[in-house]
Amino acid sequence: MSRTLQEIQDLIQEKQIRIVDFKLTDIDGRWRHLSIPAERLTESTMTNGIGFDGSNYGYAPVENSDMVFVPVLDSAVVDTYAEVPTLSMIGDVKIIDLPENRPFDQYPRNVAIRALEYMKEQGIADQMLIGPEYEFYLFDNVSFDISPGNVSSFIETRQAPWAGGLESNNNGYQIPHGKGYHAALPLDIRNDLRSQMCLAMDDWGINVKYHHHEVGGCGQMEIEVELGDMLKLADDTMNAKYVIKNEAKRSGCTATFMPKPLAGEAGSGMHVHMLLLRDGKPVFYDPNNYGQLSDTALYFIGGLLTHARSLCAITNPSTNSYKRLVPGFEAPVTIGYAMANRSAVVRIPAYAKTPETKRFELRNPDATCNPYYAYSAILMAGLDGIQKKIDPHKAGWGPYDFNLYDLPEEEKAKLSGLPKSLPEAVDALIADHDYLTAGNVFPQRLLDQLVEKIQADAEAVLQIPHPAEFAMYYDL
Repeated sequence: MSRTLQEIQDLIQEKQIRIVDFKLTDIDGRWRHLSIPAERLTESTMTNGIGFDGSNYGYAPVENSDMVFVPVLDSAVVDTYAEVPTLSMIGDVKIIDLPENRPFDQYPRNVAIRALEYMKEQGIADQMLIGPEYEFYLFDNVSFDISPGNVSSFIETRQAPWAGGLESNNNGYQIPHGKGYHAALPLDIRNDLRSQMCLAMDDWGINVKYHHHEVGGCGQMEIEVELGDMLKLADDTMNAKYVIKNEAKRSGCTATFMPKPLAGEAGSGMHVHMLLLRDGKPVFYDPNNYGQLSDTALYFIGGLLTHARSLCAITNPSTNSYKRLVPGFEAPVTIGYAMANRSAVVRIPAYAKTPETKRFELRNPDATCNPYYAYSAILMAGLDGIQKKIDPHKAGWGPYDFNLYDLPEEEKAKLSGLPKSLPEAVDALIADHDYLTAGNVFPQRLLDQLVEKIQADAEAVLQIPHPAEFAMYYDL
């Protein structure tokens, strides 16, 4: 589908739209936005764009911070979360230049576009399909404080076992610890809300596969979407988070994609399924290989595992990410691959048996990532593996067709693991990033800025006293 400006203007008239809202992505993966009166969306908007100061979006300084936003017409959708009738669009960012404006190479969506162009230039494939799984928690109320005299967080959730006391005025239907997977009514009190989220996501052009309650009995949910083009799914990830958060707010609760909002409960990841196509045909299928995967697919896995530690700085870019990547919660901690094994970083779903569906998933990412950067980095790592023909079996990464958590400690010590902290991940990125700068996909100045920002985030958290430290050390 390629919409014309006239079609968008007709839609504006039909829906009586008064405001057109442009959503831009900053370096963290947060949306920011600017709005114009609907009548100002003209040919000039598409040719010259909307000017703004890009220096406040977190990117590395460039010679010219005056930039323009050029909307993508196909992304237009009525934003029902705004009171004034509003049409929402995402788009691309360009630097003002002569004779023509040029794409801003650090802008997340432009990085994803360049990664796909690089893939095509290598002749490996012409399309990458991905399918992220969105895990998140729904709470009734959340408050937190990091003032000098109070470092605390407080979460209210009716589904939690601790909400079952006599004073809580509940009906006794709490989900036990770790027993939330596919919980049914009446325990699953957010079923209708998830259904509403899925219907709203469909209105935003997101193809939902299914939804269900996840393991975390305190309110963990999952919505999985169908496989789609990588760039569209990056756009859809931004849209999905926006819809989920706003639907939660509309219903009187709150949604969070934090990987580990609750100690001792299941963490929320964003597993990413993936496959490549060339001339419309899948390149990951071979019925005679392990897991029915072609050599190309196995080399792609080899690239993912080779760069798994440095990838974490982009796919798991928060200090909270590494509270999820610990043993015992179905989160991957070991660098390896296997069939249907959720304890390995790369899992090959046993149910995907046809050439069109044969794929694997990377299990470590979480939704604190910037999806454009994360999906692009995943692609670049895989392409590096294909180019260098990295065989994951010969490299010693499996296949691990057994539960890695059950290994004796002396055997676990022989395995390679993911970083245990954000500083460890960023050190890995500093040491291993050439695969990202190949083809000028990730500009070096962008990586430098990401490293600087991540290090600052980690240092800031390390300097804040933790409530657990009072319990451990206050009386010493």
